[in-house]
Amino acid sequence: MDVKYKALPESEDRIVYVREVAVEDLPEEVRREVGGLKKLYAVHSAEGERLALVRDREMAFVLARQNDFAPVTVH
Repeated sequence: MDVKYKALPESEDRIVYVREVAVEDLPEEVRREVGGLKKLYAVHSAEGERLALVRDREMAFVLARQNDFAPVTVH
């Protein structure tokens, strides 16, 4: 089944960047929602806008690909 995730915007630039984010660096309202996790993975547009936060790297890549984006890891 092919299901689109509607949170990612349509864009001509089909590259998104995936990077690890320390939970401690996120706003308090986000930290309260993540339970005991120490890190999350952020999906960013080419312009640097955070599009999504997910539990693990694999999920970030799957989310990007399901929405026809080409994910790239950022160090």
